[in-house]
Amino acid sequence: MITERQYAALPGLPMLLGLLAILGVGGYGIWIGAEADSVWIILASVLVMAVTGFLLAGLFIVNPNEAKVLQFFGDYVGTAKAPGLRWANPFYTKKTVTLRVRNFESSKLKVNDLEGSPIEIASVVVWQVHDASEAVFNVDDYENFVQVQSEAALRQMATSYPYDLHEEHKIALRSHANEINEHLRNEIQERLAQAGLTVVEARVSHLAYAPEIAQAMLQRQQAAAIIAARTRIVEGAVTMVHMALEQLAKKDVVHLDEERKAAMVSNLLVVLCSDNDAQPVINTGTLYT
Repeated sequence: MITERQYAALPGLPMLLGLLAILGVGGYGIWIGAEADSVWIILASVLVMAVTGFLLAGLFIVNPNEAKVLQFFGDYVGTAKAPGLRWANPFYTKKTVTLRVRNFESSKLKVNDLEGSPIEIASVVVWQVHDASEAVFNVDDYENFVQVQSEAALRQMATSYPYDLHEEHKIALRSHANEINEHLRNEIQERLAQAGLTVVEARVSHLAYAPEIAQAMLQRQQAAAIIAARTRIVEGAVTMVHMALEQLAKKDVVHLDEERKAAMVSNLLVVLCSDNDAQPVINTGTLYT
């Protein structure tokens, strides 16, 4: 495994000025040789200008948040990161690697969650290169490597959790976004570490049941919501009935036998738990008729 090492390239501006000055001297030499009718002076001047022109090829520009990976006939020389105009051996090949933060959004993947239900899921991955040499030499195409490994990690993560939270599970894809995103980021980072890449952030951008079961799962969620609401209503109604009986007995408003208490409890529960408004019936007779 190749690890990055810094290469201190020479400042490019002094080299550029010096080489241009040498070119000027070479051009002046050609003019002197022509005046003196000296072939040797002309040839020497042409040679100097040719070598100088070749040395100019060693100039290169490093932009901010950019790195140049230098190689000499296949051997790794180093990585130049200092921004500005730089100069290195003209025989060095220079590969540009951007160090800027970049985004990758995966396509919608159809996978099965922990319970085997088919779901659609997608993610957004924010990443950057932290080791240019590893990105260039350890993988063939680091940008394609990010895409493939991110989608593989997303599939792996999605199969580890259920879509909805149930009693037998502590974390679900839909209800624990922070934990899910952290797991996804760690999963992707583990896969991209060998390529010199850092995952800044990873989060789920799309999550839904697959179309073929979406309607059935919606009905299931609605049923669960209705059951939860009914449970809360019944609990409240029982509490209110208990309070009503206690207040009637405490204030000595009316004395009810067990049969009348049961009838009153039934009527109150019907009124409190019904979906429709109560329709009161006024009894103009006695309590028992």
